[in-house]
Amino acid sequence: MTIGEGNTLSNQKRNEYIWALKDINLEVGNGEILGIIGKNGAGKSTLLKILSKVTRPTTGQIKFRGRIASLLEVGTGFHPEMTGRENIYMNGSIIGMSKGEITGKFSDIVDFAGIAKYIDTPVKRYSSGMMVRLGFAIAAHLEPEILVVDEVLAVGDAEFQQKAVGKIQEVSRNNSRTILFVSHNLTAVKNLCSRTIVLEKGKMVFDGSVEEGIRSYLISNTRNEVPNIDELLKILPYDDILELKALRITQKNTAISDFAYSDQPIDIQIEYLIRERVSNFRLFIDLVDMEDTLILRSFHDENDKAPAILQPGMYCSNVQIPPNLLGPTSYEIRIQAGIYNQRFCLPPDKIRIRLRIENLEFNKAYPNDIFRQKIAPLLRWENKTI
Repeated sequence: MTIGEGNTLSNQKRNEYIWALKDINLEVGNGEILGIIGKNGAGKSTLLKILSKVTRPTTGQIKFRGRIASLLEVGTGFHPEMTGRENIYMNGSIIGMSKGEITGKFSDIVDFAGIAKYIDTPVKRYSSGMMVRLGFAIAAHLEPEILVVDEVLAVGDAEFQQKAVGKIQEVSRNNSRTILFVSHNLTAVKNLCSRTIVLEKGKMVFDGSVEEGIRSYLISNTRNEVPNIDELLKILPYDDILELKALRITQKNTAISDFAYSDQPIDIQIEYLIRERVSNFRLFIDLVDMEDTLILRSFHDENDKAPAILQPGMYCSNVQIPPNLLGPTSYEIRIQAGIYNQRFCLPPDKIRIRLRIENLEFNKAYPNDIFRQKIAPLLRWENKTI
């Protein structure tokens, strides 16, 4: 199928369009969990909206068998003035369920969503987390043949996300339902999906195995986005508490461009302005691998005996990744800060620095052996004859 939509731009030739999607040809079978990944603006959500018949394609056609249930945005398909109970029945009716079928599933939906106390409250009074839990519970329990799930699962808490992942696996495995799953969480894609497509600028650039798809996506990201740290800091949105002033990642006092040596420490220095008195402020770094798996996380105050109260002023925090820890592969350093248990001060995953580790004498006895693990700390072995 070929799917596209666009608007004419004033600074382009007449009849010239920007296509949200173009030349997408795709077939998904029964019981398949298809992961759809790509950068923001690649066309993922547009594709799901077209497949869900929320948006009509400009050209091309879609053929499917069975009922489709979609969870595209928080509150999609809910009437804000109606209660949770009324919205369950309305949503079930929309995807073709009878009242008796909905009633038979009603208790399971409410228990899964964890909103029994508020089931007769208008959903306009629900938090975003409550709405996404209810929306997912409806979509998953009312037995559509095709379930479409966008990134909205990220809104739920960790416990609910784990339940949702388990439910998706159960639905696909036991009921041979087709699931289309969009997420920036590559670990979830890897754990859930049986196949992956990668979208880039509205086109499908990969269709195949999950691991190869994730690798294709990450390599493309690295190739097209070599971040300039100073430019990243300039475009950060204003925050009432924090302003990042400088970020330096060095090895032997030399700025790291895109690679570092494994046998030398990596120094990270962060300079920042605290605008007003704040308690429970935490600055931290994440190190993730090419599959978006968290390798380590370290907080600026993790060695303190109690949370500090910061007064307005300039601060500098330094941390060092020790030598002989990281293996010969690619990682990403991410910088984040927030008020503990309240909010982040930086946009999620905005400060991301790609780092490739080189020149590790891994396994000297067998230098051509394949590197398999996530990290490669230099452990001390003692061998003797007894």
